[in-house]
Amino acid sequence: MSSLAALLLAAGGGTRLRPLTLLRPKPLCPVGNVPLIDLALQRVTSVLPVTPSTVAVNAHHLGEQVAGWAGERMHLSVEQPAALGTAGAVAQLSSWLDGRDVLVANGDAFFDGRVDMRAFVDGWDRERPRLVVVRTAGAEDFPGGWLFAGISLLPARFVPTLRAEPSGLYEEVWSRTEVDMVSVPATYVDCGTPRDYLRANLLASGGESVIAPSADVRGSVTRCVIWPDAVVHPGEKLVDCIRARGSDGDDVTVDAGSAA
Repeated sequence: MSSLAALLLAAGGGTRLRPLTLLRPKPLCPVGNVPLIDLALQRVTSVLPVTPSTVAVNAHHLGEQVAGWAGERMHLSVEQPAALGTAGAVAQLSSWLDGRDVLVANGDAFFDGRVDMRAFVDGWDRERPRLVVVRTAGAEDFPGGWLFAGISLLPARFVPTLRAEPSGLYEEVWSRTEVDMVSVPATYVDCGTPRDYLRANLLASGGESVIAPSADVRGSVTRCVIWPDAVVHPGEKLVDCIRARGSDGDDVTVDAGSAA
């Protein structure tokens, strides 16, 4: 039985969350004042120690920020000139994986509720890809109303079949073989849009605005996210939005609509 390694996915451009993701990679955007990727790492650390030989993170968009976050704690896989997608990212790490199964975790997934990672890993047959899923009434990834929730296990035997070029695990593996789906009793938010990003923050806070300790709030905020060092000026009334500080020091304000 092969051992296990983990890959945190952090290379995507997060285009639907712009202009926020022009300031930070999406996985480094905070939810409840904690970067999303730190929440993902907490889930990984419940089943694996974090070392350069056990955990990798990939980087592309604003990759220097991801590299700074990772430091010397884990292996860094830089993808250039293009992001490689979920399958390509695994393929690029084939030598590092060295025959191990891999836990692949989206660095930008948010869960309101517990994901029992130990049970997810320990109950795996190591033959089929295993996926965390949640019920959805919207667009489904799998028949029966199932939505993939950003965490999967890939048997080592699939790694040599993948190519280090832009490609996805759904197309290259999951749609071509039997998968084992594990439902979790949690609300999953992929934070892909400003509305969903605000929703995740409000779930984390119990519905209150989330204000970074270093923010300067002199106006009023209702159901908002105020990023580190951002300013809400006297007399301003912000509702259902995200306020950040741009790289030039100017205000960046994103209307997120009603996320209640």
